[in-house]
Formats: sequence, structure tokens, C-alpha cells
Amino acid sequence: MPSFGCAGLQPTAQVDNNAGTQAMPSYYGPKAKIAVSNFDVKAAKAYGEIGTGLREMLITALVNSNRFRVVERQVLDAVMQEQQLGASGAAAPGQSGAQRGQIKTADIIVTAAITEFEPQASGGAGGLGGGGSVGGALVGAILGGSLNKAHMALDLRIIDTSTSEVLAATRVQGQTTDIAGGIFAGVLGSVPLGIGLGGYANTPMEKAIRVCIIEAVKYIAQTTPANYFKD
Repeated sequence: MPSFGCAGLQPTAQVDNNAGTQAMPSYYGPKAKIAVSNFDVKAAKAYGEIGTGLREMLITALVNSNRFRVVERQVLDAVMQEQQLGASGAAAPGQSGAQRGQIKTADIIVTAAITEFEPQASGGAGGLGGGGSVGGALVGAILGGSLNKAHMALDLRIIDTSTSEVLAATRVQGQTTDIAGGIFAGVLGSVPLGIGLGGYANTPMEKAIRVCIIEAVKYIAQTTPANYFKD
């Protein structure tokens, strides 16, 4: 089958359908105890729910990387309630339930600020049907869409919880170029987006989000000092 020169239409970055699980080699060693703070939303086109959704995705990706024990602080009130219930004597006999004094603390905490969030940074006609080329006309008819770009960026900090020292800081970003009109619909699999992000499913922005999360996990894993990884 002849090639119609579609290479330039592919996303500008590789997209992992299972963020954080295949972007790095398998790992079975010691893990670092980590917490992820609420995301600080600074980008004009983002809002609070987007920060919550991105935080959920980052936590899932960190756990799936098998390199971290993630300490969840968002549900601490519920955990404490279960412990209090068990200690009160109101629980059914014979149930050990939650025990006090067992909550784990994190050695490092990751903070993140959403500094860029552009679902459609640029667009325009694909222009693939011009020039009198039979192949170009065919591709243009099949695609029938427009070129769209999307990108986002996170400012990350890795902080020691004992000393409050910033161990590392960087900016990670995801950027993709796609064709509107559904040609990439469904290629990202069934891994759900976080809360507030469902509207970007099967768009260049979904790919930009996933690339950004993957890059964040890789950075955290590679930059966290070795002494924080413990059995």
C-alpha cells in the first residue's frame, strides 16, 4: 500500500495508555514513602477540579510504578473515624478493625503547580487535499479535520518532610499535535481520566495530560535520592 506521507500527523510525544506502568522498566526493589499535596492551579484555563483530577492520576501512576508507597492524606479523617470507632467498644465483638498508632508518615512530599493548561493552543485547516496529489486528496478526504495542538505544564518540587528542604525541582510538560475529526478516537484505551478531565477524552489534551503525568513519574523516580528507598 503506498505511503501518503502521514508521519507528520502523529503525536509529537509517545503516549502511554497506562500512565506510569510502562514508561519505565519493571522494578521490584525498595520503595520510598511519599505523599502528594493538592495541586496549585495557576493556569488561566484550568480550575480546581482539574487540579484534583491530575493529582489522582499522579498518585495512581506513582503506585503503579512500584517504586513508591503513597501515603494518602485526603482520606485521613475517614481513617481516624474508623480507628476511633474500633477503640470506642462500639464495634462488633471479634472484629479487630483499625488500630491506633499504625498510620504511616511520608519521608518526602511532592508539590505541583499547574502553570500551563492549553486544550487547543493552535488550530487550522489541515490542508491535506491540495496540490493535485491523488494521495494527498485521499488523506484529506479521510481526515476531513483540522490540526490541533494542546499542551500543559507542571512545576514539581520534591521536599523532605523532616527538614522541609527542597531536594529537587523541575518543570515537566506534555505537548501533542493531532487531527480533529475522530481519527484518533479510542486509541488511548479505557484508563479513566481524573475528575474534571473527562471532557478531554480522545483529544490532543488527553494525550498531553498523560505525557505530562508520565514525565512527572519518571522525574520523581529518577531524582529522589537513593537513601529514601527503603525495604
